Amino acid sequence: MFITDLDAESQDLLRFLRITKQYLPHVARLCLISTFLEDGIRMWFQWSEQRDYIEATWSCGYFLATCFVLLNLIGQIGGCVLVLSRNLVQYACFGLFGIIALQTVAYSILWDLKFLMRNLALGGGLLLLLAESRSEGKSMFAGVPSMGESSPKQYMQLGGRVLLVLMFMTLLHFDSSFFSILQNMVGTALIILVAVGFKTKLAALTLVLWLLAINVYFNAFWTVPAYKPMHDFLKYDFFQTTSVIGGLLLVVALGPGGVSMDEKKKEW
Repeated sequence: MFITDLDAESQDLLRFLRITKQYLPHVARLCLISTFLEDGIRMWFQWSEQRDYIEATWSCGYFLATCFVLLNLIGQIGGCVLVLSRNLVQYACFGLFGIIALQTVAYSILWDLKFLMRNLALGGGLLLLLAESRSEGKSMFAGVPSMGESSPKQYMQLGGRVLLVLMFMTLLHFDSSFFSILQNMVGTALIILVAVGFKTKLAALTLVLWLLAINVYFNAFWTVPAYKPMHDFLKYDFFQTTSVIGGLLLVVALGPGGVSMDEKKKEW
């Protein structure tokens, strides 16, 4: 009975994917780059505040602090434009990877486990975008021994899936209420399914819906006046979560890749 229910859900998912096939990758990419786009725009409107913060925190001087803000603005806006226009996507991904690494150090995220895990999850989304952009027959890892022509793409998809689930580990609540225990159990099960690549598309889509509901409910920055610090905090959290949703939508659109239980089942 349980297997029959899963098969019926899989058929429903296949119908959903056929209907949204043309649009889902575009929506996924837009969601994925949303946090970079928002942060790049914020660098423009909060130029002085960001520059002064970096200068005061690192004692690096006015010039270097200005260069930091300028690099973040151009790197993020430029990377988003390239991704959305489907031009030089691989270089755009590498540039955005660099922005994540730079901000992790500059804003001391390295010592905050929750924000570090979320940044890693964001990196997982970029890995999936990199895998999607990798054209057939062309490898960025030319000359590196591999198990097959598409192995680099498969391992990028595996790494992306594993990093994406770190976002959900920051949402687990360690208290004894029934709702929290149920949420943790269901969330953990879905996380494991995505990580190992079993019923991956269905699990990823379920996580998208779950994360979307949590994001709208808990990170409703539009309900907080713009002059309050909580507004910026919730806005940052909202768009970062939206980017992880974009990564999960890429999993739904592209599948788990070769290194997954779904793929291995085809060989059994």
